[in-house]
Amino acid sequence: MATPEPKKPAESSERRASDGASHKEQHGGAVQQKMNWLRAGVLGANDGVVSTAGMVMGVAAAGADHQEIITAGVAAVTAGAVSMALGEYVSVSAQRDSETELIAKEKWELENYPEEEHQELVEILKDHGMSEATANTAAQEMESSDLLRTHLRLELGLDGEDIVSPWAAAFSSAVSFIVGAAIPLLAVIVAPLSFATPAILIGLFVALALTGGVSATIGDSGQGRAMLRLMVGGALAMAVTFGIGWLFGTSVAG
Repeated sequence: MATPEPKKPAESSERRASDGASHKEQHGGAVQQKMNWLRAGVLGANDGVVSTAGMVMGVAAAGADHQEIITAGVAAVTAGAVSMALGEYVSVSAQRDSETELIAKEKWELENYPEEEHQELVEILKDHGMSEATANTAAQEMESSDLLRTHLRLELGLDGEDIVSPWAAAFSSAVSFIVGAAIPLLAVIVAPLSFATPAILIGLFVALALTGGVSATIGDSGQGRAMLRLMVGGALAMAVTFGIGWLFGTSVAG
């Protein structure tokens, strides 16, 4: 009769809980980072599509020739990309400075008021449903692992190892703007002057549909709704810019 193999010791509940918490933290951070990049990418691409198409549509409606329309489009892409990059750099730099100050302040408080900070962490855990004793034990265990990071996450919702980069944000916004603007601009360059307005509209709706579809795929949401939302907004923007360009061209010609 074969001797049964000895059973491996069961994994402790503490170890499983620790691994589960670690996985949730990593997953939560990855999701948040994904959403931040998605927001910046969609905003930049949508701005590039609508602002560039609106510029060339208005210039075309005013009666400009083909070269003037293309020049206006290139100028719109250049100015828009620089503006997006600069705006994102300034806003993210302000956010980074604020996060750096908060991290330094929390580090100072932990060095000078350790007991008060520990009790603050206990109160936070109690607000999540833990008893006083359990919260105190949990706080001690969490602090023994990484004191500063624990307090940053639970008190401020920050991660000292994951501070945003203003340069990366600026580059991402500029690139997404240019990618979004490329389709309506190429449509104007390729199409003859007599077909400029329909070409702009086709390029606009294609670009907005792609932007909505990609953003919905990345964000795991409905594609139809995202595409329709962007296309309706783009159509309204084109109607306004075309009307202003037509009125301006008519008044000048008159």
